[in-house]
Amino acid sequence: MTAHRAGLGNRLLAALPPADLGLLTPYFKKVSFEPDAVLVRSGDELDPVYFPHSGAIAFMLDMPDGQSVATTLMGREGALASFSVLGPSLSSVTAIARIAGTASLISAAKFRAAYAQSAAIRNVVQIHARAVLLQLQHVAACNALHRVDGRLARWLLQLHDRVPNDLLPVTHEALAQLVGVRRTTVTLTMSKLREVGAVPSDRRGFIEIDRARLERVACDCYGLMQFNIDRTYCQELAAPQPHPPFRQRAVVASNRASGGSRVSLAEKEK
Repeated sequence: MTAHRAGLGNRLLAALPPADLGLLTPYFKKVSFEPDAVLVRSGDELDPVYFPHSGAIAFMLDMPDGQSVATTLMGREGALASFSVLGPSLSSVTAIARIAGTASLISAAKFRAAYAQSAAIRNVVQIHARAVLLQLQHVAACNALHRVDGRLARWLLQLHDRVPNDLLPVTHEALAQLVGVRRTTVTLTMSKLREVGAVPSDRRGFIEIDRARLERVACDCYGLMQFNIDRTYCQELAAPQPHPPFRQRAVVASNRASGGSRVSLAEKEK
């Protein structure tokens, strides 16, 4: 990680009144992280706390057989290791950068001190905790009930929510870890996504997506999950934000309003 200068891009920090934010800013260190950077390992102490300004961080649960699967994805709407406010504790997951980005770091001790002094900081941490719990619940249900194509489309959309354009700098290996399948399964599924136009191109670690078509392939979990998370942030964060935490999902909304149905790859293959 390298030091950098960055604006106040984190949604939680941007919601804090100036006086409360001032409890944190003197102790911030600005850093950049590259793809595949391990920010926290399972079993490590939750220290420091990261407030991402850009990029995407996956929380990976390591299984006894050596495999790992993603449980949540975090970007500028969240804070990695914010639960350290509960006291010194060890991480139950490994946090890996999937999309390069930037963040502000603060030691867990300094963050706990500010948390104790500020009702506003306590409020944003609680809102963030509810949003993480919502995502965990949806991902768990999705992994149990839905096909690989719908789940892969959901993860691609979640990554797309956290990048500035339609070209995702992500490899098949990284996607396999997100979905919890073999790399060959991702390659086969990506081929099918190309056939329906959801992924116009996929080469050299960059995946171009057609968001409208990808939304039609994704399982219903994506739209429902992001609607609930967006509502949590928009209704409960104190300060209005110039940019929503996630992209507008006009296609999903219009499909629901018109009674349209999304298209699975299984249906396309019949």
